[in-house]
Amino acid sequence: MDPNVVLPFASSALSLVFAAVLATQWRARRRPYQLIWAVGMLWYGLSAGTEFLGGALGWSEPLYRAWYLIGAIWVAGWLGLGTVYLLARTRFGYAFAVCLGLAGLFTFLTWKKYDYPNSGVAPFAYLGIAALLAVAVVVLTWRRDDRWVHLAGGVVVGGSLVSLVMALTASLPAPGWVVDPVTRIPTGELFPGYLRLLTPFFNITGAFVLVLGALYSAYMFMPKRRLIRYDRGGGRPLNRIAGVLVAIVAIPLNFLASLPGALVQLGRGQLHSRVPATILIAIGGLIPAITSGANRFGATSAFFVGELLGVVFLFAGFLVSIEVTRDVRIPFTNRAIHRAEA
Repeated sequence: MDPNVVLPFASSALSLVFAAVLATQWRARRRPYQLIWAVGMLWYGLSAGTEFLGGALGWSEPLYRAWYLIGAIWVAGWLGLGTVYLLARTRFGYAFAVCLGLAGLFTFLTWKKYDYPNSGVAPFAYLGIAALLAVAVVVLTWRRDDRWVHLAGGVVVGGSLVSLVMALTASLPAPGWVVDPVTRIPTGELFPGYLRLLTPFFNITGAFVLVLGALYSAYMFMPKRRLIRYDRGGGRPLNRIAGVLVAIVAIPLNFLASLPGALVQLGRGQLHSRVPATILIAIGGLIPAITSGANRFGATSAFFVGELLGVVFLFAGFLVSIEVTRDVRIPFTNRAIHRAEA
């Protein structure tokens, strides 16, 4: 059996099931992040579906355009946006701003190193937009203004529409698609530079937010060992700034120091279900981010494997959560498959 057919089919099928489960959960609870994640997993399934069709029936220009638009740009951006809405009432806005800044910087440096043709002013525009948005998010988060999440939503929705126009109007040389000559896995090298540079802008922001948000959620629910203590905010502006700067160092170190205690509680069956759930989600976000990044630079062999592992870990993390297993329903119905004791 051809792995270029089987692996994308499995990824697509599992992603679409996951999207249906998320949509059903949203119907019951009406949480914005559930709907946004459902959209993100829909994009995941459709992107993998284009790969399945390309491997089984052969690639075409429309299929290639859809694959790049949905998979290379939309998936990570929408999944990351779901995490943003989940953590809207926390100070995760600072982390989101850092992710934006890094995405803009990496996009610019990628252009400087590889000099993509037909980039135009896009590298400078993307860097400037990322910097302005990062500053705006920091200011709103500082003011404890939840509107920073709507700003993020506007960026993802607006960027998705702009990328749609770009992908549909980009001129592609014949035959209108390209695959790696050895692995037969598609690559994005036919697209003009201004569109290719939009990929790291969305992917880095979305993937970093998804992974960091999941790890931050795990940290919130695990038993903590605080090597470094920090002020949670309040008081004079200088004290708040100092607290934020210390937290940037303290949270990762405290997270690592807390892992042994979390493992002990896991062995005893006392660990909050959100800790392993969100760690699985972080792994699920990290693996395809690595393999898709490698695909961008010519290492395509692990692309489909990473894509499948990503959705497997994401779905596993979702199912491990006690909030999900407490009431499992058939998608798009009110019929419960299993109702756990509260």
